[in-house]
Amino acid sequence: IALGSSYDIQPTFGCTISNYVALQYSTYFFYPVLFGFLPIIIASLFSMLAYHNVRRVVRRQLPIVRRKLDKQITAMVLMRVIAFVCLTLPSTAYRIYAINFPIPQSIPMAYAVGRLIQTILLSIYNIDYMINFYVFIIFSSRFRRQVKLVLIKKCWQQWKYCCSHINNRVKPDNNIEPHNSQMESEENI
Repeated sequence: IALGSSYDIQPTFGCTISNYVALQYSTYFFYPVLFGFLPIIIASLFSMLAYHNVRRVVRRQLPIVRRKLDKQITAMVLMRVIAFVCLTLPSTAYRIYAINFPIPQSIPMAYAVGRLIQTILLSIYNIDYMINFYVFIIFSSRFRRQVKLVLIKKCWQQWKYCCSHINNRVKPDNNIEPHNSQMESEENI
């Protein structure tokens, strides 16, 4: 089938976006602002506000346990933001570079190296979504206790119950067949 004007996709409202506009949008707005610095700035701002709030809470007369828990949660938030920045920034920076300076597929070795770098940085970026558990385990004794309670007390008990399905009780066997000596004695009677 030859591609002709009848097979071309035509926009319904007459609006087309050129590659230049898409490149400018992704270079100067999407990756730097929406994907990169805006989430980093928002997370940093709120972590600093939380830190400032905890410093103010320490000055007030609150129970020591409450102050300790506030410090723990603030430490977790700060470490979470630091991990977020460290894991997001390299991928965003490389993505902006790759869009502005694309490597043609006609140079296979350079293209393969670029794809490898992109894959590694995207893997590092995806670590950001699973690192919360480990940050919370490291910085919060209360979270460690809760995880221990859930894993050992609840999950382990259920798993042990499911796997030890063998019933260890002694049951009488009602299907006993009479021995030959008993049959002989019954015949003699």
